[in-house]
Amino acid sequence: MPVMRLRLPIDAFVATLLATVALASVLPARGLGAEVLEYATGIAIAFLFFLYGARLAPQAALQGLAQWRLHLTVLGVTFVVFPALGVLTGLLPNAVLPEGLKAGVLFLCLLPSTVQSSIAFTSIARGHVAAAVCSASASNLLGMVVTPLLVAALMPEASGSGGLSFDALRGIALQLFLPFAAGQALRPWIGGLVTRNKALLGRMDRLSILLVVYAAFSEGVREGIWHQLSPAQLAVLALLCCALLAVALGISLMLSRGLGLAREDDIVLVFCGSKKSLASGLPMASVLFASSQVGLVVLPLMLFHQIQLIVCAWLARRYAQGGEAQPLAAPAAG
Repeated sequence: MPVMRLRLPIDAFVATLLATVALASVLPARGLGAEVLEYATGIAIAFLFFLYGARLAPQAALQGLAQWRLHLTVLGVTFVVFPALGVLTGLLPNAVLPEGLKAGVLFLCLLPSTVQSSIAFTSIARGHVAAAVCSASASNLLGMVVTPLLVAALMPEASGSGGLSFDALRGIALQLFLPFAAGQALRPWIGGLVTRNKALLGRMDRLSILLVVYAAFSEGVREGIWHQLSPAQLAVLALLCCALLAVALGISLMLSRGLGLAREDDIVLVFCGSKKSLASGLPMASVLFASSQVGLVVLPLMLFHQIQLIVCAWLARRYAQGGEAQPLAAPAAG
């Protein structure tokens, strides 16, 4: 009897992110270079959200409204269950998990789902792909508003906002909402161009994300980020990310059984409800948090992203019941 081999996706983009963190740790930007990098990062974040707006078809979020129970459940797991889990992590002693990492775990829990990888895993698992497109798109569209509001409500001290101050609103509007809205508005004219040049633009937005990470960890190194963490704390963080994903997957499965969802929709809930977006989270963190905090805040997200890829790849193949798996084509930054 042939043995089916499982290839776990040790993501090349995550490896590149880690190499960027290492570079920033050894050669952080300083002085004039840091000032130039700050402006370049602001432009890169605006460019990223312009591209997100140009790519994301709003009609995708409106399709499949007949499956409203499924979509509301996905959004409930993403923006209610996960934030509740994130708040619970704040009960851990600081000796186990320092405040900076607690803030990062909570921020991770407030993010929207991924789009590309959720759809890809749903397809591999032979789930309802159209419903996955609808749920993931709705999550990202709502996340543009819901995530900053949740950060302001649940993390006022960590974000330095003290609530939704004018400065916080202006930063969110200029670097997130306006570029995203511009991309959405221009989509009828540039949507085809974006689709035809998907590979090139994908490389460009990955480079932008790497720039954001380099800037965040350069500031973190200047603030002594690595002196604040011990190997034991990093190990606890990895275990906590695994636990968060396991609980989210378990709750998604229980909700699916309780609602009596068909197998194809069950797959959508599992993959769209349990995922968190690296592509949205990294630039959002740079806008929502003080530059000295961003390095610690995004560390849990980077770790969770790799864990979710490994676990969801395994689950997708289990759902496929031994059928031939399609190649995983989802962008790593999804």
